[in-house]
Amino acid sequence: MSIVAIIPARGGSKGIPRKNLAQIAGRPLIAYTIEAARKATSLDRVLVSTDDGEIANAARNLGVEAPFLRPPALADDTAPMMAVLEHALTWLESQGAAVEALVLLQPTSPLRRAEHIDEAVALFRLSSATSVVSVVEVPHQFNPVSVMSISNGLLQPFLGQGELITRRQDKPRVFARNGPAVLVCHPVTLKRGDLYGPCCVPYVMSEHDSIDIDEPDDLCAAEIAMLAANELRSGHAS
Repeated sequence: MSIVAIIPARGGSKGIPRKNLAQIAGRPLIAYTIEAARKATSLDRVLVSTDDGEIANAARNLGVEAPFLRPPALADDTAPMMAVLEHALTWLESQGAAVEALVLLQPTSPLRRAEHIDEAVALFRLSSATSVVSVVEVPHQFNPVSVMSISNGLLQPFLGQGELITRRQDKPRVFARNGPAVLVCHPVTLKRGDLYGPCCVPYVMSEHDSIDIDEPDDLCAAEIAMLAANELRSGHAS
């Protein structure tokens, strides 16, 4: 039984044209996820699922498999990720692969590292989960008890009237999926038409490592974060 990483990387993107090949610190965006996957000791195979020949060639040059081109119906803005994973799983099983779990690694999470992948896979195995999904804690100012809506020009509590919680330490801790940077999914869960299943275990990541590339400004933010992290590591090394 094998743990197989799937890196989805379609050619089209509205927010950032050719996003998966966009440059961050002199390297294409997808290279960071491929590097993390290749360094992860828990992964047996790494596949890039793309509809784009240039991305497929880039993936192969970076040392991972791109054994098929995804059909156009699974490469537009409306294509659900579950269908992309189902397509990859069907291909793997048609090749005789026995898959223990699929690990979805979105290339839009360039600060996710090999240790994040390995820790999420270990959690999946230890917990007997149907899935493990990476999350980040929601900053207190965006906590549901703090969120407001505007009605008739006036601010209203989004959750309705109730006791107003203003102190950060009194607010409940809540989490949001961070991309997700890592999603470990059991094949049976996928075949039941679900990404998460009834036993979805959280893998908590830091806000720094959860940067998600969606808009052009995110590329700059990620590059600054990478340079700062490299300088910090260099300082510790010296």
